[in-house]
Amino acid sequence: MPGHIPTSSSHAGTVYLVGGGPGDPDLLTLRAARLIGEADVIVYDNLVGKEILGMVRKDAEMHYVGKQAARHSLPQEDINRLLVTLAQQGKSVVRLKGGDPFIFGRGGEEIEELVAHGIPFQVVPGVTAAAGMGAYTGIPLTHRDYAQTLIFATGHLKDGSANLDWQALARPGQTLVIYMGVGGLEEIAGKLITHGLPADTPAAVVHNATLPTQQTVTGTLSTLPALVQESGIKPPALVVIGKVVSLQSRLNWFVPNGPEN
Repeated sequence: MPGHIPTSSSHAGTVYLVGGGPGDPDLLTLRAARLIGEADVIVYDNLVGKEILGMVRKDAEMHYVGKQAARHSLPQEDINRLLVTLAQQGKSVVRLKGGDPFIFGRGGEEIEELVAHGIPFQVVPGVTAAAGMGAYTGIPLTHRDYAQTLIFATGHLKDGSANLDWQALARPGQTLVIYMGVGGLEEIAGKLITHGLPADTPAAVVHNATLPTQQTVTGTLSTLPALVQESGIKPPALVVIGKVVSLQSRLNWFVPNGPEN
């Protein structure tokens, strides 16, 4: 059966990069849920919710390797080596990530290390945070009348900068979703306006998308940084920019419980 973890005697040492989705455990794929419940070891991130971790086998070995803004429990290179070491011990390993492993999840970096050491692996896609955010806020990321192009970008590059192709990101007729962009929102908004995106372009920041604590702040490219600062929203959050954001007030269906206490 695809996705079933064989016993250690028949197929030891496989690493499964599993997408845990945007937060709501109901958005896990069936394959992800099955693998989480069968693995010998779970190596998990900060954005994996408690309900999803509750699916783990009771005797499974747990390794937390979460990353928060400017604070990592383990450097990425150490995480890569940990996966190799665990697999070399003959264990079935689930590397559990929020969202999708290949969309700003560093999955590519991790499997490069696995390949270099001859470790067998499989990748299980998950609902990426942007897709979950759009669905749970009533912001359709594409729309024939407003956005014929969808771009995912990261607001935090490996070297700590946000040196992006601003001219391409500021083109009309598209939706821009920025991961890890809240900390640099003022700079991002300023760069986009400087490169031609109108200051009154609808924009939003969404915190804890798909969870009961989801918060959404909407405004325009010029007003959003101040609105977010007033709201107190902190990462994890997504920035979404484009005319589709104007549909949020009419299409939103999800009623969260409110901000975290």
